[in-house]
Amino acid sequence: MDMNMTRPDNATLLMLRDPAIAVVLPVVYSLVALVSIPGNLFSLWVLCRHIGPKTPSVIFMINLSVTDLMLASVLPFQIYYHCNGNHWVFGELLCNVVTVAFYANMYSSILTMTCISVDRFLGVVYPLASVAWRRRRYAVAACAGTWLLLLAALSPLARTDLTYTVHALGIVTCFDVLKSTMLPSVATWAVFLFTLFIVLFLIPFVVTVACYTATILTLLRTPEHPEGQGQRRRAVGLAAVVLLAFVTCFAPNNFVLLVHMVSRLFLGHSYYHVYKLTLCLSCLNNCLDPFVYYFASHEFQLRLRDYLGYGPLPADSLDTARRDSLFSARTLSARSVASAHADGPEAAGRPCFQRQESVF
Repeated sequence: MDMNMTRPDNATLLMLRDPAIAVVLPVVYSLVALVSIPGNLFSLWVLCRHIGPKTPSVIFMINLSVTDLMLASVLPFQIYYHCNGNHWVFGELLCNVVTVAFYANMYSSILTMTCISVDRFLGVVYPLASVAWRRRRYAVAACAGTWLLLLAALSPLARTDLTYTVHALGIVTCFDVLKSTMLPSVATWAVFLFTLFIVLFLIPFVVTVACYTATILTLLRTPEHPEGQGQRRRAVGLAAVVLLAFVTCFAPNNFVLLVHMVSRLFLGHSYYHVYKLTLCLSCLNNCLDPFVYYFASHEFQLRLRDYLGYGPLPADSLDTARRDSLFSARTLSARSVASAHADGPEAAGRPCFQRQESVF
């Protein structure tokens, strides 16, 4: 967004009239919607109906899938907006809803992926010590906490009129031009900006990289065992997909946002056209998230292959899948303790294997 001091700067006006951007943004958003909606609806159906929220990882994945569908539901408004020459016709309230949904999706995805990485790290590196913490109630609390943090951080957007009439072009923009009065001072703008960049992006990124690095190193140090190959393969695949999402989808947008806002606040320069293009990349994460579910849950892999007609993995079966999640003595011990301390009395009668087959 361009922060308006007196009027939009020339770079913003050029961006609003750029025919290439007017084509690229609707095309990318349309592709994301076409891939994301069926992909995440299928993922949510498998996660809720066939797997169930019985482990922290699955709860985090359900939260991620719901978040992606929330963004996909508002993309048609963005597509029409850009096809209509960046002219917003849906009113102030819907502009706020679409904008908050857009940014809530990106930062909720970042925080949820970080939660998944921490859960995976605790389950592999500290399986016994983490039993008391890796419960469904704490996963639900973590999801609720991330949403409270997001709503607090994005509250300036929710309570401000984000529409702006650009008289030079005869259009009304939605979040393309921000009024300088949205926040009371430059210092408040700086706090808002660095909260988005450091608290909601940089710290989660560092934590995620550290957790997956420690997880993979621990798995590599584990003695070779045929039943552990699947877990190791999925851990590496999951780390690769999550890091790809951070590097290609989240990092460009957040770094360009930082540069653009600092330049606009203190130097009078604008990189808004670059920021607008990187915003497209953040939406592509919606297409990558089903791969996160694929690598995070062996049962999800089996369900997907079954629906696509590929059958089970080579030399694989449900029993192998269950043993695969419990390949080491340390992990097996942790699962036994976890079963004894399951959430709620209804879990007492469930077999340990059934409870944990989707964890890794």
